[in-house]
Amino acid sequence: MSEQLIRGHGRFRRASYPDLAARYRELVDQGQRPHALFIGCSDSRVVPSLLTDAGPGDIFVVRNVGALVPPYELDAAHHGVSSAIEFAVLVLGVQDIVLCGHSHCGAIRSLYEPPPTDAVHTRRWIALAEEAKLDGPVDDELLRRTERRSVVLQLDRLMGFPFVKDAVDAGSLALHGWHYVIEDGAVDVLDAETGRFVRRDAE
Repeated sequence: MSEQLIRGHGRFRRASYPDLAARYRELVDQGQRPHALFIGCSDSRVVPSLLTDAGPGDIFVVRNVGALVPPYELDAAHHGVSSAIEFAVLVLGVQDIVLCGHSHCGAIRSLYEPPPTDAVHTRRWIALAEEAKLDGPVDDELLRRTERRSVVLQLDRLMGFPFVKDAVDAGSLALHGWHYVIEDGAVDVLDAETGRFVRRDAE
């Protein structure tokens, strides 16, 4: 696998980097100014830059199992996701936060089919989506509904970050809920007024 990755990097250096060299130099000289924070799942099928057709410097990306947001806490623990959210909003000044869940999410399925007991960190992390869990037979429809409910739950939790709420209230930051349907290559976007996810077709 290491050799596969090295060969892939070689293709990047030969085929892609020459066209992007000036942009990378600009980003080094002037620093990054991404317009959005993208919080997505670590799932290998979800690639934020491909999904959004973003280039270097466009989006600040945080990925974790399930695209989950922990509660805002001020203890002495190491809060990687919270730190990234804080950096994006307070240091980089992003204007948008996209919380992107997706279909066939293994983390969401794990709410109904828990991982092994020795996966202690995974089990504790996935509990952040527990409130999205539904009763009923575990089929595709229930899983899709749970995935979308988790997106809403994480957006609510984002508003528990004081600096996020302040920026949203001031109109300098907007939150967006996405559900990426892998098999269609499409995104359903949360309509804040209706609470429903609406398909956004490519223009």
